[in-house]
Amino acid sequence: MSELKSYLVDLLKKGKRLDGRNILDVRAPFTIEYGVSSTAEGSAQVTLGDTVVMAGVKVEVGTPYPDQPDQGSIMVGAELIPLSSPRFEAGPPTIEAIELARVVDRGIRESKAIDFKKLCIEVGEKAWIIIIDIVVMNDDGGLFDASSLAVLAALKDMKFPEYADGKIEYKKKTDKGMELEKEPIAVTVFKVGPHLIVDPTREEEEVADARLTITTTVDGTICALQKGGDYPLLEEEISQMIDIAIEKAKVLREAL
Repeated sequence: MSELKSYLVDLLKKGKRLDGRNILDVRAPFTIEYGVSSTAEGSAQVTLGDTVVMAGVKVEVGTPYPDQPDQGSIMVGAELIPLSSPRFEAGPPTIEAIELARVVDRGIRESKAIDFKKLCIEVGEKAWIIIIDIVVMNDDGGLFDASSLAVLAALKDMKFPEYADGKIEYKKKTDKGMELEKEPIAVTVFKVGPHLIVDPTREEEEVADARLTITTTVDGTICALQKGGDYPLLEEEISQMIDIAIEKAKVLREAL
């Protein structure tokens, strides 16, 4: 066990964290800002302690998939820029960026947050494609949770542009927003030794044994799970993590 991990485990025994928080507290400041980009159809920025994540939504009109001719679609991408952390380098998406995008994407799809049939313009011919970009501005841990919140806030912020005669007028926004059927929120619970924590700093993440990202809707329904870390989780630990995530999701949801 590293010196840092040993110190953290000793602190957790006393119910405290490296930054003085109680064991299950979310960091401060915790803020959500809407409309942070004038060029996106919807945007938001989430700050969790020193972690800052921005999400933007753009739209295109494309041809529906042959097996879903009456539905639109979404595309989620994540960018971990060198500006946000010395861990990240310029270049193609890393495994970490791909996993981040997939976790957010899965939460939206599996929760049925978007009725893709409502994105259809002309069956088999034209449908809205929703393009969601996640950009990590500063990484101090908790990227799954911050990104999930930022994307949800950006979708709530978005307005469709005018579309007529096969052309999109991006500079002209309509009053039509994204109709969200559900609002999925991800909470990642980390295991450090025998202890469970939420909203870790980067230092805490680096010494954690395992993590479980639990995405739930407002009624506590689980719509997605993502396990990470080198160590397995016991069934009772997973149950504890789910209970913690459902409770913490309520705290995050209040900020929306």
